Amino acid sequence: MSYLHWSDDLNTGISVIDSQHRRIVDLINQLNTSNDSGDHEKINAVLAELIDYTLSHFAFEEELQLKAEYPFFKAHKRVHEVFAKRIAQFQIRANNGENVATEVLSLLRIWLVNHIKGDDRDYVDIVKKTLGLQATEPKDQVWVVSLLKKVFG
Repeated sequence: MSYLHWSDDLNTGISVIDSQHRRIVDLINQLNTSNDSGDHEKINAVLAELIDYTLSHFAFEEELQLKAEYPFFKAHKRVHEVFAKRIAQFQIRANNGENVATEVLSLLRIWLVNHIKGDDRDYVDIVKKTLGLQATEPKDQVWVVSLLKKVFG
């Protein structure tokens, strides 16, 4: 399978979100490499990390949306929940010894790009306006750093 390459049209303009999205793309590519190697232990390890990181990213996004009083928060959260349930099914199958990497990669390549360009773009303006988040690192925004630690450990 081909690798997913980051392109400028995936940038939201919120640096912390863009960094997290890039990390997800990196993990998708690691899963691709692991799948090519056929190392089932490595595949499952990367898959678990990818799922864990993605769920943490969802939680972070949702906290930003709540703080910004994004009017479509519930709908966005529902999209995350539906996706998480779908991914949980893959995790169960992987834990039972099945190699689901090819299916997960096919799903993620399409879903992630569409989600960033559609659902995520919809909340960017209100989050930037309400919370003052821009393309620069939010080092001076203590609450963002605190939220990152809360969600990602």
